[in-house]
Amino acid sequence: MLRGRRGILSLAVALGVALALPAGASANHAWGNYHWARTANPFTLLLGDNVSSQWDANLATASADWSASDVLDTVVTAGRANPKNCRPTRGRVEVCNSKYGKNGWLGVAQIWASGSHISQGTVKVNDTYFNSATYNTPAWRQMVMCQEIGHTFGLNHQDENFDNPDLDTCMDYTSDPSTNQHPNAHDYDQLDTIYAHLDSTTTVGTSAGTAAPSNGKGWGRQVSSSRDGRTSVYVLRTGAQQKVITFVIWAN
Repeated sequence: MLRGRRGILSLAVALGVALALPAGASANHAWGNYHWARTANPFTLLLGDNVSSQWDANLATASADWSASDVLDTVVTAGRANPKNCRPTRGRVEVCNSKYGKNGWLGVAQIWASGSHISQGTVKVNDTYFNSATYNTPAWRQMVMCQEIGHTFGLNHQDENFDNPDLDTCMDYTSDPSTNQHPNAHDYDQLDTIYAHLDSTTTVGTSAGTAAPSNGKGWGRQVSSSRDGRTSVYVLRTGAQQKVITFVIWAN
């Protein structure tokens, strides 16, 4: 049901998305059943600001966009990570940028999960590529920032075909992100579905962090890839119910 902050405007957008949705797009784009445990909605998730001034506006815009959801709010706060390694902090998401090198990836989102409950997350955007002529544009910066943060809530992509018509959401892969820089109504509806139930405990909060994998060797086993190989998902099991899941968008 469309309600609250989105209202009638979201209904109009949702109808437009439904009509435009290509056959390759996912009607359900939850990332497995991963979600933050919490005892009430809406809940507030902190986004640690470990980004340079060149990225501050993108982070602020993404935070405001996702906070239009009925079930969650995000608040940008002082970061607790060194951007070079972007180690996580339990109970929140650390967002970082740095020159991570010519390793092939443009952006990485990671979540740490116990069973289906997310306990911490990180987002990294690679300035080695964003300083190049191809990616050093407001549209590319905003799409990747918005998308990687969206993954840390439990969202997957709506569509992974770079060459079909755009869905006007940052959760859609595209070769031209000019209209794919923000969430759309389908993203908000998916968050409503993911967070429809409440939990008896919460994983949202702050405490000591744990070490983060820092390169491809630390991502574990690749479990999926888009048809063109430009996105990949990895799982690293760290215990019986403990794992780190990594979403990677590769530079073209």
